[in-house]
Amino acid sequence: ALLLGAVHPGREGNRMDMSAGMLQWLKAQGFHALRALEAARFPRDAGTFVAVGEGKTSAQALMNAYMGMDAELTEYYGCLMQTQLKLEVYTAREKGAAFLFSAACGGGVPFLHNLALSAETDRIEAVSGILNGTTNYMLDAMQRRGLSYGDALREAQSLGYAESDPTADVSGLDALRKMQLACAVAFGVLPQSGMLCEGMEHFTAADVEDIQSRGLVCRLMARGSRAGESVSAYVEPVLFPRAAPESSVFTNNNMARYTGKRCGSIVLMGQGAGRFPTASAVLRDLSAAQQGARSMFPENCRAAEADNREAVHSYYIRTGGFAAVRLSLRSVLAQGEVVRAVTEPMSAEKMHALAQNIRKDGNDLFFAALEEELC
Repeated sequence: ALLLGAVHPGREGNRMDMSAGMLQWLKAQGFHALRALEAARFPRDAGTFVAVGEGKTSAQALMNAYMGMDAELTEYYGCLMQTQLKLEVYTAREKGAAFLFSAACGGGVPFLHNLALSAETDRIEAVSGILNGTTNYMLDAMQRRGLSYGDALREAQSLGYAESDPTADVSGLDALRKMQLACAVAFGVLPQSGMLCEGMEHFTAADVEDIQSRGLVCRLMARGSRAGESVSAYVEPVLFPRAAPESSVFTNNNMARYTGKRCGSIVLMGQGAGRFPTASAVLRDLSAAQQGARSMFPENCRAAEADNREAVHSYYIRTGGFAAVRLSLRSVLAQGEVVRAVTEPMSAEKMHALAQNIRKDGNDLFFAALEEELC
C-alpha cells in the first residue's frame, strides 16, 4: 500500500508535524511513506491516503485530490468543512473505501473511535467534553498559575498548542466542529446550522478571582444530545465545583464523555493537542482500517438544523449594571458598575441570543453555565 502524507513544515511541537517514529511504524507495517507532497503530484494508484492539514485551503485541497483516487483509507485532520464532509463520506462509500478521522477530535484521546463502536450496539443519549486542548491549557494557566489571558495565549503558542491565529480555538469554533462530528457518529445526525458557540475571549483575571472565591472552576465545554428528530449542539464556558472531574483536567488535556442507554456514562481523558498524540490517532485509524473498519458514521447519517431550546441551564453572568436589567436574574452576587449574578434557568438558545444583543449595544459580558446542583 502507498501512504501519501501532506504535512506542514512547522516549528518544533507543531501538531501537524509527521514524526520520524510515525514514519518508521508505517514502513514496518508495509506502507511506503512520502512526506510533504503537493496535491497535484499524488499518484493515481495510491492504496492508502492520509491527509493531515490545518485550515480550509490545505485540508480541502488534499481531500479533493483523494476524491479522484481509489484509495482505501482517508484520515482527515484539521479544519473539517461540514457541508463538504457528508459528500466525502458518501463518495468514499461509493468507492468502497474506508473513511476514518479520529484524529479530528480529541487528539490522542480515542473518543470518536470508541463512540462509533458503542453506537453500533447501544443508543447514545448525550455527548460532551473538553475538546480543545489550546483553550483548556489557557484556562488552566489563568486559574492555577494566575496568568493573564494574553500571557496564557503566548505560552500556548510557544509550546505549539495554539496557532499564530488562535481565533478558531478561543472562539469555541474548533470545539464546535468536533461536536458536530461527535453528533454525527453518536446520533446519525450531522448538525449543519443552528449550533451555538461562545468561547473564552471575554474571560478575565477579575472573573478568575471571583469564581475562585466561590469554589468554582471554568472549563470550555462542547455538548450535544438528542432533541426530537434533531440534536442539540453548542459550546460555552461552564463553571464546575472544584471536586468535579472536569476541574481536574489540566494543561492541554481533553476529557470526552458519552452516555449510552445501556452502558451509562463513559469518560475518556488524555492529551488533546500536540504532534505525538495526534499521530497516535492517525496510526489507530490505519490499524482499524487494516482490520476491516470502513466508516465512523452510521449508514443513514443525515443533516439537520440543531435545536437547542431544551438545553436549559442557569448562568453566571458578569456585565455592566445597565445591561444586567435585560436578564432575568435569580440572585445578585455583586452590584455596582459591574454586576455579577445568577440567572433564572433558561435555554442555551435564549442565553446566547441575549448575549449577542447585549454586546451589540457596546456592553461587555461574560457568561458561563452552572451545573444544576450549584443553583
